[in-house]
Amino acid sequence: MTAHPMDSNIYGHLWGTPEARGLFDDRGRTQAWLNILAALAEAQAEVGLVPPEAAKQIRLHAHVSMLDLDELAIQTRETGHSTLGLIRCVQHVLPQEAREWVYYGATVQDVSDTWTALVMQRITAIADRDLARIEAAATRLSREHANTIMSGRTHGQAGLPVTFGFKAAVWVSEIRRHRERLAEGSRRWSVVQLGGAIGTMEFWGDRALPLLDAFARRLDLQAPDIAWLTARDRVAEFISVLGMITATLGKIGQEVYQLQRPELAEVREGATPGVVGSITMPHKVNPEISEHLVTLARVVRSHVGLAFEGMLPEHERDGRAWKTEWLVLPEACCLTAATLTMAHTLLERLEVDPSRMADNLAARGGYVLSEPVMRELAPRLGKHHAHELIYQTAMRGLAEGLTFRDALLSEPAVGRAISEEELSAALAPTAGLGSAPEFVTRVVGSNGAQP
Repeated sequence: MTAHPMDSNIYGHLWGTPEARGLFDDRGRTQAWLNILAALAEAQAEVGLVPPEAAKQIRLHAHVSMLDLDELAIQTRETGHSTLGLIRCVQHVLPQEAREWVYYGATVQDVSDTWTALVMQRITAIADRDLARIEAAATRLSREHANTIMSGRTHGQAGLPVTFGFKAAVWVSEIRRHRERLAEGSRRWSVVQLGGAIGTMEFWGDRALPLLDAFARRLDLQAPDIAWLTARDRVAEFISVLGMITATLGKIGQEVYQLQRPELAEVREGATPGVVGSITMPHKVNPEISEHLVTLARVVRSHVGLAFEGMLPEHERDGRAWKTEWLVLPEACCLTAATLTMAHTLLERLEVDPSRMADNLAARGGYVLSEPVMRELAPRLGKHHAHELIYQTAMRGLAEGLTFRDALLSEPAVGRAISEEELSAALAPTAGLGSAPEFVTRVVGSNGAQP
């Protein structure tokens, strides 16, 4: 029986991926801890702390299939210690001559924090891989719709015209920055932990620093400049980046959620045959993916706060800090993995309706082009005078049910300042695009060529 939706066979696909969950379930986590113990023994043998044959036997027996996980659970509960049960179970399968050398001088945090570093390294690779796919999908949308004019919106209201390609290019730019953050941060959080009892590596004497380097090298991680038992900024930074990534993808989901509303109907999640929107209203096609992206982003962001709480431990070790991460890290990682998968599906299947975008823009009666008209009048009347004139004309026109063009033509002060031909040019939808096409090119290139 599973208590957490993430582990449910029925609902698990909404809260994680098999790839991410495999890092955190009992078998995946235990195997990773065994790999760490084997690497530690080999590094200790390399610097002369452990007999080479003992290290060899530890490596040969570092397989979760050799352990009884039920017995491991019992031993962990009975000892009240996070890893003593594991030590005893490993000793049980090892030859007599190797049993005293496993976990030689290490502590819980040496194993669990090094595992955390390995998890962060792996999730970083997964996130970058999936963000690359999302970036490619958003780039395609941006290029295909570089000239698809739609209503830009500010404060939930129609503003100037923009292109859907411009909107998608903003997504692309933001996603790229997250990939940069992952690349830059990875060198900070892909770091082993090997501090021993209090962080000074006292148990290993003058072999301590060579051991640290050998241990890190065998796990393809970096060696820290000093133990980070109570310096939890690495984990906090990593989860913060996950929070930012899911926030961006949640924002994209929210945008699709809003633009899919029947009143706008400018984009649609690609329909999947057999997927039912409502059990009571058969006509509905709900924005399930975009809606869930917002949900996932909210939960991951809530974990960022808990990760920051871990940065306030006491003295040289404080289980209240790093044990909180045992809950926060798996959830943040699995939820992020689900977010990445769903965001790629959303963008890859997204249906864009240019004609609906054009109709919605036209339905505003030309008022969304007030700024281009003001821009034409500003050099002749002064910017603030022009703004006041256009404001008064627009408010009157809206109240009287006039188009913006008719309202302007009925205002003598406008007619004295600008010709009808100049007015027509200012009221063309392309007049309000500014440098949107150039910005699209700056971000995604043109004709298939990325800058």
